[in-house]
Formats: sequence, structure tokens, C-alpha cells
Amino acid sequence: MAEHIAFLTIPAAGHINPTLPLVAELVRRGHRVTYATGPAFGDAVRAAGAELVELDWEPKAIKVARTGQTTEDLARMLSSFVNSARRVTPAVEKWLVDDRPDLFVYDMMTFIGPALAAKLGLLEASTVANFAGNEHFNLTQALVPADFDPTHPKFQEFLAARAQYAKDFDVPLETVATAGAIAPMNLVFIPREFQLSGETFDGRFHFAGPAIGARTAVSDWTSPGSPLLFISLGTAVNDRPDFFTTCAKAFGNTNWNVAMAIGNEVNLADLGEIPPNFDIRPYFPQPLVLQHADVFLSHAGMNSVMESLLNQVPLATYPQTAEQSANANRVIELALGHRLPNDVTPDALRATVDKISTDETIRKNLAEMAAHIHTAGGAPGAADALESYLAKNR
Repeated sequence: MAEHIAFLTIPAAGHINPTLPLVAELVRRGHRVTYATGPAFGDAVRAAGAELVELDWEPKAIKVARTGQTTEDLARMLSSFVNSARRVTPAVEKWLVDDRPDLFVYDMMTFIGPALAAKLGLLEASTVANFAGNEHFNLTQALVPADFDPTHPKFQEFLAARAQYAKDFDVPLETVATAGAIAPMNLVFIPREFQLSGETFDGRFHFAGPAIGARTAVSDWTSPGSPLLFISLGTAVNDRPDFFTTCAKAFGNTNWNVAMAIGNEVNLADLGEIPPNFDIRPYFPQPLVLQHADVFLSHAGMNSVMESLLNQVPLATYPQTAEQSANANRVIELALGHRLPNDVTPDALRATVDKISTDETIRKNLAEMAAHIHTAGGAPGAADALESYLAKNR
């Protein structure tokens, strides 16, 4: 039976990209899918077959301290979530009222989702692009900086703004969680074997693993050959010319072919002379590059980690936020790569990449994790889970 399924996702590549293969699969099965997010991702949403509901919602560059994310950094980021939610909530509510869906699927980081689901009495599910949380595993503790201080004035400002949002939009305060809200059905885009405390998650959670699907696009990029090192700090926290300069010093004029994504915040001229073995662009077609890469030097965003594991590419991680640090630590725990210190030198960086590129234990563990990913079910399995959930709640 064809249903109307509505998606709401924050305008961030790491959260939208994992949903697109699922959207494409649902459309292929005959469902009508509407998808609300910012205009920057409109083409990708339409390419997956969904009807775009364009919101005044732009991705914002996140600033963090050079020594790692602080409580103040986190508070500013969360406050920006509240400000953007204030701007788009009226449009989201109007969309859901005027075109009421059979199922409302919202990103776990989009607190507008559970708030409006409760207010409007919608059948709801969530998509989880990072670690999931439950009653046994406190996700919040994994996502806060090491120096986290809930009494910090900026964090208190965020809490006050969140409470005012709930009051102004007449939604239950308990639904306005910043992360970790548990929906009746939760689609998690990692395999259970990578999830922290994975054995504690019950049938409300479907661990679908990652899928590429609709993200594989035509590109002018071709592999320069092996060995290939791919370097990227993702799309949210990448204003690090110092780090990219360190990479150029570490791998310039070596046997490594280097594809380095520097984002839109860094001026190429600030990096100095570009070594001839470097291809530097704002962004690369990441799924395609990872099909050829020998090592991925990554910020350890979960989407990037999953795509690396899917392609059995060892990870050298350089996390910028607490969330990314949790991912990087999990990579170490499962012996899938190494983590670099904030003050890494060119020599240490080169030594780490050289080491993991030939580490047989890491290669073995990557093959095992890739097998778990392939058996998780991907987009078809996630679509099956949603259809079963819908059938039980008709």
C-alpha cells in the first residue's frame, strides 16, 4: 500500500546523505515522499525522487577552538540550532498540517521533529546518522567536550532559549531534546557492531548500516593511481589552514598521490606552494574517491567513517568536535585505524599514515566490519523496517 512519508533533516551533508538511498528505495516501491530541508540540498533530494519542501535553513560553518571543542563552542552551536528552529518551525508545522503524512521521519538532531510529532499527533520515526542512545547508553555523555560544564553562562543561555522555544511554539519541553530523543522507531545508519553498547538496543532500533546509492554521481575526478591518500575534514568544521599546511609538508613530494578537500572556508593561497603530487579542491566526490583510496585522513564524522569502512579504507582520524572524537575513539577500540593528536607534526603524520596503510590487523578488521555493513541491510532493509512499522500502526 502506497503511503505518504515525510522527512525532515537538518541541512548538513552528514545527516542528509545517509537518508537519500532510503528515500530513493521508498519512491521505487511506490510511496510518495516529501522532504523538508534547506535549499543547498534541494537537487540531491529531488534526484532521490522526493518532493522538496524548501525551508529557510542554511548550513552554518561551526567554529571550534584549535585545541578541540569547548563547552562554549558546543553552547554556541546548540544555540544556533534553536535560532534556526525558530525560523523554520512555522513553515514545517504548516507543511505537516496542510499535507499530513502517514509517517513523519525526522533526523535525530532535529528537535523540531519530536516536538511537532507530539503536538500534531503524528506517527513518527527518526533517522540516526551517528551513534544512537537508549536507556542504557547515555549518548549525551559521548557528545559533550572533555571540559563540559553545564553551569557555563553560554550553556545556560542555550537552555533558556530552548525552554522559551518550547513555550512560544506550544510544544512539550521534554520533546525539545538536542540529541538522543528516542522515537518509537529509529533507523540507525551504522551497523550494530559499530554502535557503542550495541547489545543493549531493542527492537525500536533498526541498524541499517550505511548506503551510498543516490550519492554516487558523475564527476570529472579520476584516480591518479596508488598509493592514494584522501584528506578531508568534512563540511561543517574545516577552517583549518594550519592542518592542511601540515599535510602538505608531510606528504609533499612523497610517493603518495594526495586528494585533499579543504572546504569553502580556507583560501588556497594561504597554504603556500602546492606540491605536484597534490590535487586540492573544496570538495571531492567522496564515495568515488574512497573506492580508490589506500588511507583516509578524516575528521571522523560518522558518515565519513561509515563510507571508509564500507570501502575497507584504513582511517587516520583528526576529530574537531566531541561527536567526532567519540567516533574516532570507536575506530581505535575496534582497531580500524589510528587517531592523531591535535598538535601532530608532519613527521608523525606521515609515519602514522604509512603505518596504517600496511597494518594487516587493521585490514583484517576492516574486512570483518565491511561484512557486518553488507549484512545490515542498507536502504532496502531500512525501507522494510519502515513499511513493517507502518503496517503495524495503520
